Amino acid sequence: MSVRDFMSTNLITVTGETPIFDAIDLMKKHDIHRLPVLEDGKMVGLITEGVIQESMPSKATSLSVYEMNYLINKTKVGDVMLKQVETIDADALLEDAIKVMRTKSVGVLPVLSANQLVGIITNNDIFDAFLKITGYENGGSRVTLKIKEEHQGILAKIANVLAQAQMNIETIVVNRLAKGIFVEIQLDCKDVEKVKAVLNGEEYEIVDVVLTNTAN
Repeated sequence: MSVRDFMSTNLITVTGETPIFDAIDLMKKHDIHRLPVLEDGKMVGLITEGVIQESMPSKATSLSVYEMNYLINKTKVGDVMLKQVETIDADALLEDAIKVMRTKSVGVLPVLSANQLVGIITNNDIFDAFLKITGYENGGSRVTLKIKEEHQGILAKIANVLAQAQMNIETIVVNRLAKGIFVEIQLDCKDVEKVKAVLNGEEYEIVDVVLTNTAN
């Protein structure tokens, strides 16, 4: 899965000459928290709610209300925007975006393709992607198996057992933890007891079988 698969492409942008008040109005209107800043079609910065708040005069200032309003009205996006912005390529792996967000402590990444802004991906987009990739939103059963001894072909055996029972695998994940090797399988079957009865192999043990997205 690439960043392109989950980024938002409905972009609302501003220029460096956009007044701060106009940027605030755009954020409120579209219920967003940051805006890419473009000049001649290329991204030159990012303006966020946090940056705007930091740029506003402090309540402890000695300026009068008139002076504060005058100062704010004169402030443009280009005066306060972030100029050093972390970005990600549209064809990068989704995990690459997560790694950059975690390493750089940012919650949003403008997405570029051939140096042109083509989208934006946020931590909320990442959460949505996780739900989709795991198959959670489709409903069904989440099975957790502990592998007694890992060897070649064990996953194929498990998949074959499920196929013979006409249970479709939505996703499968292998977790190698200090306490053992665990396989988590999302199935389209909603009959928990049937799943337990089918998965009775000697090479693994059932840790848990739960329904996912029960509202579905």
